[in-house]
Amino acid sequence: MKVLITDKINEAAGKILDGVAQVDFIPTLPEDELCEKIKDYDALMIRSQTKVTKKILEAGKNLKIVGRAGVGVDNVDIEAATQAGVIVVNSPDGNTNAAAEHTLALMLAMSRNIPAAASSTKEGKWERSKFTGVEVFGKTLGIIGFGKIGQHVATVAIALGMNVIVSDPYTTKEAVEKIGAKYITSLDEFWGKCDYITIHTPKTKETTSLINKNTLNRMKKGVRIINCARGGIIDEAALKEALESGQVGAAAIDVYETEPNITESPLYGCNANITMTPHLGASTTEAQFNVAIDVAEQIRDVLSGGSAKAAINIPALKSAVIEPVKDYMELAENIGALVKQLSIGNLKNINITVNGNLSELNVSPLEVAVQKGIFSSFIEGVNFVNAPLIAKQRGINVVTSKSQKDCTFIGSISVTLTTDAEENTVTGALIAKNMPRIVRINDYNMSIEAEENMLMIPHENKPSMVAKVAVVIGEHNININRMQVAQKSNKSDNVSIMIITTDRNVDDDTMKIINEIDGIKNAQYIKLNA
Repeated sequence: MKVLITDKINEAAGKILDGVAQVDFIPTLPEDELCEKIKDYDALMIRSQTKVTKKILEAGKNLKIVGRAGVGVDNVDIEAATQAGVIVVNSPDGNTNAAAEHTLALMLAMSRNIPAAASSTKEGKWERSKFTGVEVFGKTLGIIGFGKIGQHVATVAIALGMNVIVSDPYTTKEAVEKIGAKYITSLDEFWGKCDYITIHTPKTKETTSLINKNTLNRMKKGVRIINCARGGIIDEAALKEALESGQVGAAAIDVYETEPNITESPLYGCNANITMTPHLGASTTEAQFNVAIDVAEQIRDVLSGGSAKAAINIPALKSAVIEPVKDYMELAENIGALVKQLSIGNLKNINITVNGNLSELNVSPLEVAVQKGIFSSFIEGVNFVNAPLIAKQRGINVVTSKSQKDCTFIGSISVTLTTDAEENTVTGALIAKNMPRIVRINDYNMSIEAEENMLMIPHENKPSMVAKVAVVIGEHNININRMQVAQKSNKSDNVSIMIITTDRNVDDDTMKIINEIDGIKNAQYIKLNA
């Protein structure tokens, strides 16, 4: 076995691999040179400088695993790696302390105006009164995202005498209260309580532009904001405007949408109270050592015939198994995404039932696709490999059953998702060759094609309801692609549901106006990967 290590990774990685493989350290190489070099190696270990392209993966005929010594894997072509049968691993926890400490350092630095004061003093000035700061003691820190980094930040902030509140739909009140913080169920309640806000979530469709003009205006005047998570979670143009108006008192930003081209960011050249650093969250000696050890151990285990604990992808779904059910794969994923976004509360159980011709097939790929759809709705980086592992780690029970009842369709998939608050069921079916459709949502029968942007609008059966919704959508320059009104199968009450697909996303302001229409009952915007 041979392992190639590049991008100035800590030499401790080589010691971990000794005895399992021959280890060669080389400088970062351009694509063509690495293509020539990689042919003889079973594993490749990189940081962020090397881009593992499809060309490199195709050249690495012996490659079994690529290890990224860090969290992000943006520089690895995951799809090409999967197609090539190459496992990709990273180190999701190796930089926890570093990222948490950088968050706290930025919070304190902006509170005491340290960057500007240091620059002034180096220029020979003595401007004590100009740089009067504020204390964090007694202030309220709002934490969005309560993973390991968010928990570390909370623990230290409490030790500093801060009041900590947490918003994270994927944690529990008990977990938050255990460390002395307060759990806030709704972001609507969260924004106005915070003197400081720090973000510790992945960038997903739910968190992209989570902090925007609307949410900034709902915060306390003078709030201070820190982002060491991912660029794009904050609308940078809106933040700049809020800083310049004084709505936001200060900001400390480590991540940007335009990395590494910082001059393209709206925050570049902002003269307001903002501290900016070049994505230093994981840039400590200890963090780089930890991620090197973590990834080296995974490479060692895989080359020794074991498994990787942080695999981004493993091509476990063989083509022979997928082929009989391939027409249902996208449908299954969309059903999972749809039922999850319709549901509130903490996920407990996933029940999958197949009928028709599917009852005679191996439907394990569809089970994985459903889970991928569900977890991709709120977790970054979910794929067909790690989706079942996520369910297992979170203690979510997944049960798949086959029904022998007569089926109106060629084959159908029903997914019932149970949370601690409610239960929802979505059914999809193949109504003809290459014609997958959503055919039932809870008690409503329908037949509609899954699309990227969908509105689910329960409403009272009375005149002009469709027209009123259509007017709002049109006034916001959104085009309706398809529309259908469905009634409950037993017609037990006077409520129907509009299903509308649109040509683009429907923002929160538009949804708020729709929900204010008399007779509308909890309209929801659904985002799919269709």
